[in-house]
Amino acid sequence: MNTNKKIELGSQGLFVPKVGLGCMGMTQIAGMDVYGKADETESIATIHRSLELGYNFLDTADLYGPLLNERLVAKAIKGNRNQYTIATKFGYEIDDKEQLTWQFNGTKDYVKKAVERSLKNLGTDYIDLYYLHRLDPNTPIEETVAAMAELVKEGKIGYIGLSEVSSQTIKKAHAIHPLTAVQTEYSLFERGVEETGILKTLQDLGIGFVAYSPLGRGFISGDIKSPDDFPDTDFRKSLPRFQGEQFYKNIALVNEIKKLATEKEITPSQLAIAWIVSKGILPIPGTKRVKYIEENNAAAEIKLSIKDLNRLETIIPLGTITGARYDVVNMVAIDQ
Repeated sequence: MNTNKKIELGSQGLFVPKVGLGCMGMTQIAGMDVYGKADETESIATIHRSLELGYNFLDTADLYGPLLNERLVAKAIKGNRNQYTIATKFGYEIDDKEQLTWQFNGTKDYVKKAVERSLKNLGTDYIDLYYLHRLDPNTPIEETVAAMAELVKEGKIGYIGLSEVSSQTIKKAHAIHPLTAVQTEYSLFERGVEETGILKTLQDLGIGFVAYSPLGRGFISGDIKSPDDFPDTDFRKSLPRFQGEQFYKNIALVNEIKKLATEKEITPSQLAIAWIVSKGILPIPGTKRVKYIEENNAAAEIKLSIKDLNRLETIIPLGTITGARYDVVNMVAIDQ
């Protein structure tokens, strides 16, 4: 890979491209489509094309499917494992019948069980970056991270990450074993990590930040025009951002972003991704189509001027209300 495309994620030695590939949409989750229906052949072609372009960082999770997404990734990387950097996650409990219990499990025993299952499903003997997907409120984070640290010693995982956790949890975990990354939703539409001080905590501790949903769950692409654009099986119908009056307020913001993108002769998606890259943050836009992987990865090389950045901040200043990230049930799962 061209070295100018790579950045160090955190300060523990993991190098990754400036833009990753979120694989979540390539399979259903518990029967729900994620950003529309997926085609396995096209999804695998997307993973292959990303590598050809020099972008080899894949983000998956055992939750996605459950387990189907890791198995799809395994098909895509078969015979070429060492060319990819793989991140996966655990913590949403999956039982022995491969069903989600919708409980969280960060116990030592479950950490060991989950990693062995993911290694098998991914067809590999090591995972580059292993995340706790959500904090288990009934298990001290110290226990979970200590168990993950054992996996590092055993060579089953390379680096440790957490997802959707507070500054307090980050500090407790980092004291047990150095964290490489924390993953949270982040985009022009969602900047909570700045408002709560999480981003500063990560910077102070030398922990990398990975931004999922960098396009506001597709909103910033500019392709969404109406709440009716989603089939009933699309989980976004349940999100406050896509409902009622808030939907149309968000469309107005997207239209302003589009204007700047048009002036720069790039797409709104590329503008949003380039904005994140300019902050030294790793975005992992999700796609399952080759044409979008080409567009997203090209955004890594777009340079935004101070004037461009200031204009974006004026369009959507910190604190702009764009709607809650999840429905009430799923917001409870976020460690705040």
